[in-house]
Amino acid sequence: MSYPKPPSNTRKPPQVSGQVLLMRILRSSPDDYALFLDIDGTLLDLAETPDGIVVPAALPSQLDLLSRKLGGALALVTGRALAYADQLFTPYRFPIAGLHGAELRAPDGQVEAARSTTAFEQLKADLNEATRHLDGVLVEDKGPAVAAHYRLAPESRAELEPLMETFLARAGDNWTLQRGKMVLEIRPASADKGQAVEALLSRAPFAGRSPITIGDDITDEAMFHAANRHGGHSIRIGTPLAATAATATLPNSAALRELIAQITV
Repeated sequence: MSYPKPPSNTRKPPQVSGQVLLMRILRSSPDDYALFLDIDGTLLDLAETPDGIVVPAALPSQLDLLSRKLGGALALVTGRALAYADQLFTPYRFPIAGLHGAELRAPDGQVEAARSTTAFEQLKADLNEATRHLDGVLVEDKGPAVAAHYRLAPESRAELEPLMETFLARAGDNWTLQRGKMVLEIRPASADKGQAVEALLSRAPFAGRSPITIGDDITDEAMFHAANRHGGHSIRIGTPLAATAATATLPNSAALRELIAQITV
């Protein structure tokens, strides 16, 4: 088992304006770039519960227009399960990396996905039982992953951290512990968001383009590093509280949605 840590070559919070960068790139040379977007906290505002997020009515069609502008080189890279993410943006289906890259739908529609096991199904049931006394902690079943959200009970983190580490040890070397904003997740160790970006960049229509990655959390740092390695751009939503690999920032999710609306007019 492993415990992901922020890469050592992170830098101080960037000062470059993501608004200026995106408007310049996506209006002048969209054929040269590929766009990789996180969902929660990036495209959509965070909510108190996993199912509480709201998708603005115009956003799915705007993403489709933006994807067309980019020649199809737009992908969603999310901690959500692929099937759940599809529901958010129905009727459109984009290339997508779900569960931090453990699920991948390529541009041709082919899906590669990690699978749960009988032992992991039992682990999820036992985790539900073990957290029942922690009022406000919500356990989210993601198939081959499981997340414990404590946004409604931040004081529970002190007890939840060692509990999740215990369950990770039980899951074994094929799973890892992913920390995020008010969430601890046991997910397959076989991939991360950076590897997902790399995988998509090897396939048309992403191949040969410079990547732009946009996210808001420590879980997105891996794809920031991937974009930087390929000479692209990495944009962090919000003001980072610590060092980040991102090279630019946007103030919030609403600012990103406004940019998407302007670019797709």
